[in-house]
Amino acid sequence: MTVRFDAVTVDWHGHATVRLAGRTGAVVYTDPGPERVLEGREPRDGDLILVSHAHHYDPDAIRRVARDDALVVVHESIDASRIEGIDEHPEDLPFDVERVRADESFVLGPLDLFTTPAYNDPAGSRADADGTVPHPEGRGCGFGVTIDGITAFWPGGTDALPLHESLEIDLLLPPIGGAVTMDRHEAASLAGEIGPDLVLPVHYDADGTLAADAEAFVVDVATRGVPVVLDE
Repeated sequence: MTVRFDAVTVDWHGHATVRLAGRTGAVVYTDPGPERVLEGREPRDGDLILVSHAHHYDPDAIRRVARDDALVVVHESIDASRIEGIDEHPEDLPFDVERVRADESFVLGPLDLFTTPAYNDPAGSRADADGTVPHPEGRGCGFGVTIDGITAFWPGGTDALPLHESLEIDLLLPPIGGAVTMDRHEAASLAGEIGPDLVLPVHYDADGTLAADAEAFVVDVATRGVPVVLDE
């Protein structure tokens, strides 16, 4: 289902793959892949491809969604030699590629882009006894992108962090699957703190570890006075 929000259309393809398209023609994808997410799809219409961290770096999926002249923006830490089954580095892709830190902002033609830190708290509920977490600090980022006056924010692989609460955004795309990111309760609380014009949850029901009660999330967010929609 395509969600229309002012001048922007939003399609969640599963996992962390979101397509954002502006009325003026710009198309942005967040974290395309894995294969099961894009099975049977090769739109090749993406102008800007955003890859938040190594877990979502998939060269084949990027090729499926990117135009020949696309810009691919990846977090600086992504190292293909440390990713099982991947042997193509971002710089080997047939596209313009830029690496970014987790605290930058840019103007890319008609698009504004910013990044935020994304990580799990080593003292939080997603940490092992020794403090090991699925998403260590410094190994990924979130992305905010403004298309036709609408600022959409994908937090990346992260807990809900205090820094998120001060963001001024229109569309929040929070992960709600828990296990390796914020869960639906934390995401709903974050939505209440930020107060965006619309919330569309992603990164859930991708496999057994990311199950989430999306309907309960909708109720939780709605009772906080924040508009919310599902794309399922």
